[in-house]
Amino acid sequence: MKPAIRSKSNVLPLIIRGTAATVAAAIAVGLCLLTQDDAGAATQQARIERLNAQIAEVYTADYQQTAEKNLIKERDAESHGVDNIFVKDDPYGTNTTSLYVYFNSRYETAVTYTVSADGYPDFTATANQGENYTTEHEFLVLGLIPDVENTITFNLTDSGGLTTTYTITHNGPSLLGTEAVRLEQTDGSLDTTAAENTTATSSGTTTVTQQLGSGLYAILGNDSDEQDFMYYYDAYGVLRGEVPVKYYRSHRLLFDDDGLMWFSASTHTMVGMNRLGKLEKIYDLGDDFILHHDYALDADGNIVLLATDLSRSDHAVQDQVVKLDTTTGETTLLVDFGTLFADYKSTTDHSGIDESDPTATNRWDWLHCNTIQILPDGSALFSARETSTIIKVNDLEGTPSVAYMIGEPSVWDGTEYADLFLTKSGDFGDTGGQHSITYVADDSLADGQYYLYMFDNNYGYAMTRPDYDWTVIDGISTAGSSKDKDSRSQYRRYLVDENAGTYTEVASFDVPYSPYVSSAQELSNGNILIDTGMQGLFGTYTADGELLAQYRMELNTAYIYRVYQYDFKGFYFA
Repeated sequence: MKPAIRSKSNVLPLIIRGTAATVAAAIAVGLCLLTQDDAGAATQQARIERLNAQIAEVYTADYQQTAEKNLIKERDAESHGVDNIFVKDDPYGTNTTSLYVYFNSRYETAVTYTVSADGYPDFTATANQGENYTTEHEFLVLGLIPDVENTITFNLTDSGGLTTTYTITHNGPSLLGTEAVRLEQTDGSLDTTAAENTTATSSGTTTVTQQLGSGLYAILGNDSDEQDFMYYYDAYGVLRGEVPVKYYRSHRLLFDDDGLMWFSASTHTMVGMNRLGKLEKIYDLGDDFILHHDYALDADGNIVLLATDLSRSDHAVQDQVVKLDTTTGETTLLVDFGTLFADYKSTTDHSGIDESDPTATNRWDWLHCNTIQILPDGSALFSARETSTIIKVNDLEGTPSVAYMIGEPSVWDGTEYADLFLTKSGDFGDTGGQHSITYVADDSLADGQYYLYMFDNNYGYAMTRPDYDWTVIDGISTAGSSKDKDSRSQYRRYLVDENAGTYTEVASFDVPYSPYVSSAQELSNGNILIDTGMQGLFGTYTADGELLAQYRMELNTAYIYRVYQYDFKGFYFA
């Protein structure tokens, strides 16, 4: 549908003679403008409240079931073949610019689609239909450009390679948010706007997708005071999806063996979405816990989350690990770091905030875990920002115990844990407030060895350790502003040898500075995606640190928490 056209009233200037008349008019106009401003603010606030309520309703089982029933009724009112393809915008309310597609064909075929719109590069994907070849075609088309006419070309290919093409046009739905449809490229050796970089080769790739990856960037946590979203952008910086969430943010996407994509929709809500956008599972963490910053799938398909215990009398935050049973929805406590590290906790100042609940006061943020990585043997790695430490915990879901830690040992001086640190092998400074640590197994390594990479914020500060001198870490910054010209963050990769009890830096390079938040991701082509969250920048680098392309996204409030790239194969795409 085309957007409604709204008329605007014109304010005509009045020429008033005489000083007294001018003053009187100025007062009258001022009062009028003030009234208009108040009315405009009230209207905007009412719109936001309606949108918030609408999205909250989307994240209910009743809404999803009703949406499915209505979709099927509308779809099945008549038959749909290749000459009468059924489409419906975002039927489940979970991806604004997505398009549900349904039709039947005479022969079993796979379907590839291309979305075209004037002024934008094409977006091409192979649809996930649930089967490789079928006569009943049901899938989501991603990538429509909002508020313009899109041409969608469907290529139906049978198992023998014979292809038939069908084309429809469809107006892209209006966005719910105010994000840019195309992001500004701010830097990099690869010009993503050049025509030669948008022409696909015989394999379907382009210069841009070969270098930057063919997946979609998921923008996670551009927090807003109005409505929160997760966004999908392609390698050219073009918006290809807008996923509204209740509030707070999604921290990463998890894909289980049942075809569901899991993500957080609020501090309380975890959801499992199917390939068509329907929320099949909607779970609340209960009254005792709220989510903080990260989660991971365990070997049984359950979700292990970093959390805050709301019932604590000492108001400690961001120091718990809980498990969400994805079958029953039950939440149980796995680890209380306040008990595991009671000695250290007692040495810290009672101060801090709860980033999951900005209205909370008198918080005690003494550890601040921001990442969890579950290892194949049931152990887990945690990144603790407040101590600039990486912690390995054995037997996470059984009887947890601290295996070892990585970082600057003097942070823990005087406690019983100071002897648990691995030995640094080589001449390099340790991390400062690191984020987005990622475990990498490698068959070429010996047993007991693995790689670990991260976004090292390189910022030395802890609110609960005001007297600690962070400059003992070589090269660390103590500047709290991301605009500090003398400060840089780093991408860093370690080789961890548990047998020798050592860790060695094997790769690193400087990236734009962000004292807090941010992420790093090694892509399948060997290049590295970096989100410098407090500057609203994300870019892809070669392994040697050459910047290929960097985009800027306007910040809603303070930062973009993470940017990860997903290929969505087996979910949206085949």
